[in-house]
Amino acid sequence: MSEEQVKTQIEELKTLLNQYNYQYHVLDKPSVPDAEYDQKLHELIKLEQEYPHLRTEDSPTQRVGGEPLEGFEKVEHRTPMLSLGNAFDDQDLRDFDRRVRQGVGGDVHYVCELKIDGLAVSLLYEEGRFVRGATRGDGRIGENITNNLKTIRSIPLRLKENATLEVRGEAFMPKASFEKLNADREEEGVEQFANPRNAAAGSLRQLDPKIAASRNLDIFVYGAGQYEGRSIDSHSESLNYMSELGFKTNQEWKRCTSIEEVIEYVNGWVERRPDLNYEIDGIVIKVDSLDQQDELGTTVKSPRWAIASKFPAEEVITQLEGIELSVGRTGVVTPTALLKAVQVAGTTVKRASLHNEDLIRERDLKIGDYVVIKKAGDIIPEVVNVIEEKRTGDEQDFSMPENCPECGSELVRIEDEVALRCINPKCPAQIREGLIHFVSRNAMNIDGLGEKVITQLFNENLIQDVADIYELDRNELLKLERMGEKSVDNLLSAIEASKQNSLERLLFGLGIRHVGSKAARTLAENFETIERLQNAESGDLTAINEIGEKMADSVVLYFEKPEVEQLVKHLREVGVNMEYKGLKRSEVEDVDSPFNGKTIVLTGKLQQLSRNEAKAEIERLGGKVTGSVSKSTDLLIVGEDAGSKLTKAEKLGIEVWTEDAFVAELET
Repeated sequence: MSEEQVKTQIEELKTLLNQYNYQYHVLDKPSVPDAEYDQKLHELIKLEQEYPHLRTEDSPTQRVGGEPLEGFEKVEHRTPMLSLGNAFDDQDLRDFDRRVRQGVGGDVHYVCELKIDGLAVSLLYEEGRFVRGATRGDGRIGENITNNLKTIRSIPLRLKENATLEVRGEAFMPKASFEKLNADREEEGVEQFANPRNAAAGSLRQLDPKIAASRNLDIFVYGAGQYEGRSIDSHSESLNYMSELGFKTNQEWKRCTSIEEVIEYVNGWVERRPDLNYEIDGIVIKVDSLDQQDELGTTVKSPRWAIASKFPAEEVITQLEGIELSVGRTGVVTPTALLKAVQVAGTTVKRASLHNEDLIRERDLKIGDYVVIKKAGDIIPEVVNVIEEKRTGDEQDFSMPENCPECGSELVRIEDEVALRCINPKCPAQIREGLIHFVSRNAMNIDGLGEKVITQLFNENLIQDVADIYELDRNELLKLERMGEKSVDNLLSAIEASKQNSLERLLFGLGIRHVGSKAARTLAENFETIERLQNAESGDLTAINEIGEKMADSVVLYFEKPEVEQLVKHLREVGVNMEYKGLKRSEVEDVDSPFNGKTIVLTGKLQQLSRNEAKAEIERLGGKVTGSVSKSTDLLIVGEDAGSKLTKAEKLGIEVWTEDAFVAELET
């Protein structure tokens, strides 16, 4: 055969195998025996081995899993993956409906979908080919798990149209696959997974794709984050379009014309839930109209046009085997119930929060008691009450210690607080927890410095305060377990990069009592340098609208400590930035720019800037970037192949700029 004939045969085999795969894994209607599928796949493998340059990324042979990776790269989602607010009863749903109808000022239709209990992922397709898959991560930045996602056979590697789009879905492990996996792990003497969700997440974060391939995962796609070339007006239309393209969508969704119809759908699935061959933990309710979704908008964390109705809390009985104490970064000593392992809401529970000593007394808890525990959705399990009739007399009373379980210092109860605190600034538990907080995502965001690594460094006496992080020695790190040259170099690079963070990240990372990430941003924006904040008095702080007396006093007391003055000095000496780098609100308001105060949409392929660079420039100049065109859009900036957004903008009479015009404006 000529190479052209081989290429034609390979394309025919790929098309045939993709069709067989779609019929089997998406439609659940096998069209050929497994032996015939295997024979065709073997033919394709053989041809691709003989002609490796003809092998493509969308070939069915790429599903078996490639070589192990050294780590997952970070990727930015084209459209943020927001989390959902929760509803726990019918009244919460009616309140949601009231807010929605007030927001749009008219009738609303809803789409109800099963909330699959798995791992949220984003799938990117270009010209119909699957090019990248990522975890949700923090909603903006996820991890590239493309090779693992390719092993899920219900994910099409090639769409039925040459569409460019980013879709969202929930990868999950079917109940049968979960039971088999745990049975195999039990036989091997390996710890079993607590629930299918953890198993799915653990499988997709394996560095060896062959492990993911062996786990028999599945997926349901539930919507598009972004698509081009197709005009879609509603979420229900989007679901149908996903199915047309070859995606597996959950067919139990329903379009409802009233909130009472929604409530009926939700309550019906409370009873039917056990009949499914996969786990669900609630129902997602979305406004169907995309125009109405745009009108309602989003908060920082979640859309106003969607909500998750969580199933009722499940309560079970188990035995309280002990109470463990832990010391947090602020010195609070927290008791935790150690329980006889029990299944609650699909999760194996061995621990539950007891909050404080007053709760233990209020519920008259004794070690050895049989107790009722409750878990609703992802909420931490809690002890509801004691079953007194099960007491035998062998139960033991529990009382909080007088001294810190970590350092032995006397514990104190501060006025108006229920918590006991260790106020020893040298307490190792507080230092360790403070270090973990300092490197966390919302603080200095040092990749590679997780809780385990921090604990290891602390135990090896390599770090005792946050400034020590910036003086870690490469040779010392290489002596530690699980620290290879590449991981050490990556860690040191991440530490070095964090020195350039804006002041608000440092302030939040320092763990000043009552100062969260939002307050840290406010303080940084108003004082601009840490030196000015150190010299501020309580009145200077309370003059800022968002800062109350309690927070102001806490900040002043913090910076008055000699050890804090030394720490800040040390951080400055090692090169950590001490200034605010962002725009102040007043500066944004005063920006002389055609984008200031405008709502702007980007569409099509930009050639001179990446989409993220364009978005950053618009926001720097006071504009707001959204993902879809609506009547509230002020400006559409178009690249190549603009598609339906351009059509809709022209229909609504919205101003349209080319990319060249946009770049020219940036350069003026």
